[in-house]
Amino acid sequence: MKKIFQLLLGLLAFSFVSAQENFEVSTLRIGPYKVFMKSAEIEKISGTKLKITDGEYKNSVKYNGEILMISTSQEYDNDGKETNGYSIYGISTTSKKFRTKSGIGVGSTKDEIINAYKNYPSYSAYPGWDDKGKPIKNQSYFILNDSDASTILSFKLVDNIVTEISVSLNEGC
Repeated sequence: MKKIFQLLLGLLAFSFVSAQENFEVSTLRIGPYKVFMKSAEIEKISGTKLKITDGEYKNSVKYNGEILMISTSQEYDNDGKETNGYSIYGISTTSKKFRTKSGIGVGSTKDEIINAYKNYPSYSAYPGWDDKGKPIKNQSYFILNDSDASTILSFKLVDNIVTEISVSLNEGC
């Protein structure tokens, strides 16, 4: 009986350790990666140096078996000169594991997003567009604007279901 108790205690401790994974999404982050995060911290988490992509999601990193796409931009010093560093411009995922504190993530419905964020201070919704500038009938976006952080949290919906979540710098365009 004593050994069974020790085994259960060990399993419980292991479950708490695995619960330390960070699958949080906010207007500043997806998991451990944050908009504005500097290259040294990025490389510590990812274990690799990322390419500077000028806003395009071309860096693929794994976090606890889940894929995140990261866009980076060049860092500049106070005099406007390029440094050797870069920072995160945006983060995107199609993983169902990442969720907001309101429980919204890939697989959530449009109605769930509206119910969760109908009282958010600044949000917008708009249809998706193809490369030729024509609307895509079954695609839309729901955007949360964080004016304090100058970032946005974007939910891409296809057939009113979230298929991708992105967090990025909001340049006010």
